[in-house]
Parts: sequence; structure tokens; C-alpha cells
Amino acid sequence: MKWLIDRLRSLWEKNPKLHKIVRDSSYMFSANMVNMVLGVVQSSLSARLLGVEGFGLLGIITAYASTINNLFSFRMGELVVKYLGDYMEEGATAKAGALVKAAALIEACSAMLAFVFLWLAAPLAAQIFAKDSSLAPLFVFYGIIVLAEMFYETSYGVVQVLGRFKGHAIINSAQSLLTAGLIVAAFVMGGSLEMIVFAYFAGKVILGIAPVFLAVEGLNKRLGWAWWKASLKDMPQWKELLQFGLGSNFSATVNMIVRDSELLWVSFFLSPVEVGYYKVAVALNRYILFPINPFIQTTYPEINRYIKNKAWKPLHQFLRKITALSATWTMLCAVGLVFLGEWVIKIYAGVEFLPAYPAMLILLIGYGIANIFFWNRSLLLSFGDSLYAFVTMLVAGLLKVLGGFVLVPQYGYLAEAGLFASFFVISVGLNSLRGHTNLRRAQREGQIREEAA
Repeated sequence: MKWLIDRLRSLWEKNPKLHKIVRDSSYMFSANMVNMVLGVVQSSLSARLLGVEGFGLLGIITAYASTINNLFSFRMGELVVKYLGDYMEEGATAKAGALVKAAALIEACSAMLAFVFLWLAAPLAAQIFAKDSSLAPLFVFYGIIVLAEMFYETSYGVVQVLGRFKGHAIINSAQSLLTAGLIVAAFVMGGSLEMIVFAYFAGKVILGIAPVFLAVEGLNKRLGWAWWKASLKDMPQWKELLQFGLGSNFSATVNMIVRDSELLWVSFFLSPVEVGYYKVAVALNRYILFPINPFIQTTYPEINRYIKNKAWKPLHQFLRKITALSATWTMLCAVGLVFLGEWVIKIYAGVEFLPAYPAMLILLIGYGIANIFFWNRSLLLSFGDSLYAFVTMLVAGLLKVLGGFVLVPQYGYLAEAGLFASFFVISVGLNSLRGHTNLRRAQREGQIREEAA
């Protein structure tokens, strides 16, 4: 233990950049800790109020909306992070304003198309996934969050570039408090599935709309209030930007099919009861990601700056250090879930959810790998290697989906958990190796140029 403490202290003292990341992340970390506590409360009360099947239906309804949203998403946040910072450092106000406007317009159009599709497909989705077509209106109601979030990706990209993480952390905490408060009220009143869905809906609306005001205020201060008047003609690199956007959309589509629709796959092959068990297994694993999520959000801009400045050696050291931090947290949480998992499930959701324990352990392998190497996709995007990230995700995802048709109907949700964990191991592993290779190649080329000079 002393060796570990000394190692972490050394990592901290030798990297000023890490200080900035941790400082920026601390705002998000504080909000995430609040969200984690409130998330445990609201999920626990929802599970106890609705029971296994009702809790599964809740997961199906919320997963349907997020899945359709991701299907149409162009992930404008990643595009804004990659290009906006460069334009602002160059003092290119017109380019920066045009970029944000274009990203917002594209995101709004995709959100409206997503909602129309969601609305039209709701009756069929309710029948296939929830096994009850009468729930279609509830699918449509919750789906309104797609419209509420029509500028979220663009706004959050701006927030990341401007470093306004404190404001976003406050928004995160506010929406969690609202959702938890409504769920507590529903639990006390012995409420219904509809009341719980409304609670989650209200929080999502706040989370979708509030960052827009935060981003606009930040842009007004940084670029001047007239930034929004920039003509779209001022935005260069249209071809490159469109390629980046389309590549991100394809990646989002694969994510939708493979990763973000897990509960829908379980409900498609099995029933809402199995979804209830699986939702608990996924939720408990995701709680170990809460402290790492802020690092994902704050390291992408920093990785992008390292690569733009060709600071290869500092970038390599930076990646090693943030990996050591994430690995330490992940391993400690994994040990806790292995030995205390059944006890945690009993407290979190109740004895009737104990069948979730083996699925939780299987998922722990995949989530653990993704947590430790959380920077894998950000590094590839910063190198302009988004195609490789897409291909690895596509191949691993196809194997998972095909395996689902063969294994899940026979072996149940444990097979789905194994396939999902394998997807993470394959895709994250390959992406991390590729990013490391790109960095090593860039370091060698930089050394050759220095020697030649």
C-alpha cells in the first residue's frame, strides 16, 4: 500500500498538466459524486416501488429514447472540441462562430428527425420490447427529451473547450436533485411507472436545455456577443468537417446498436423481468465509472492540444499517469463488487434482484477495461484516426450482435453480459494499441526531423 501511495504522489508531483486536469475534473467529480448518491437513491426506490418487471419496463422506455437519439446523432460535441479550440487560439472569431452555428443546426435537424422516427415507431417498439403496445404513449412522452437535447452536444463541446466545468457540474447536480426529489415523492405516494418516467423526464429536460445558456454566455465573453452573426461561408474545411461528422455518426450508430441498446437487446430476446435483473447489473457497474467520467470529459481537449503542439513525450507520460490513476480506482472497486456484490444488491434493490449478481461480475470485466483505458477513443480522434475506431467497434459489435442471436435465447442474460464484456475487451484493447502505435510513430518521426535539422 505504501508503494502505491508513493507512486501516485510521484505521478502527481511531476506533471503540472495533471494538476489542471484534476482541478477541472474536480468540479465534475463533485457533481458526479452527488449524482452517484442520488442515482443510487432514485434507482433503489424505483426498483423497490416497481418490482423486477416494472423496473425492467422503466429501463426499456428510457433506453428506447436514448437509442433512437444516438441513431440520428452526429456527435457534434466531438467536432466542436476538435476544431473550436484551434480557431480561438488563432483568433479566428468568424470561423469559431460559424463552426458552432453549423454544429447546432445539424444537431437540431437530426434531433427533429429522431423524434419523428421515435414517435412513428413507438407502437411497434412497445410491442416488441415491452411486450405491451398500450405503453406506446409513454414511449412517446419520454421521447420528448430528444427535442429538449437538440443542442446539448454542441453546447457541451463549447463548455469543454472553454473549461466551464463548474457551471456544468451545477447543472448536473440540479437535475439529479430534481429527479431524486420527484422519485422520493412517488415512492412515498406509492406511485406508478408513469410517475417514475416523469421524474426521469424532468431531469433530462433540465440537463438538455441549461447547458445551452452556459455555452452562449461563455461564447459571448470569449468571442463577443456578435459571434452568432458569423456566416456559414466563413467556416473552412467543410469537406474535413463533414467527414468527421459522418464518421462520428457512423460510430454513434454502431454504439447505438451494440452498446447503448443493451436493455433493448435483452428485452428483444427475453422479457422485462430479465431486463430488470440486467439493469441492476449494469447500474452497479456504471457506478464505478462515475469518478472516471470527468477525466474523459476533461482529457480530450488536453490530448488534442498535446497533439496539435507535437508534444509527443509529454503526451506519452500524461497517458501513463492518467491510466495509473484510473486503474487504481477500478481495481479497488472491482474487489469491492466481487466480495460485497450480493450484499450491495440486497441493499440497492432488494433480495428479489439477487439473480443480477453473476451478470454484474461478468460485466465487470468489460467495464473495468473500458474504465482503465478510458482515453482510447479520444486519442484516436485527436490523431484523426476515427476510421480505425469505427472499424474496431463495428467488427467487435457485429460479433456481439450475431453471438446474441445464437447464445442469448438459449443461455439467457448471462450470455448477453459475456458478449457485452467481450465487446469492450476487443474494441478498447485494439483502439488503445492503435493509439499507442500512432504516438510511437509520431515520436520517431519527430526525432528524425530534429536530427535532420
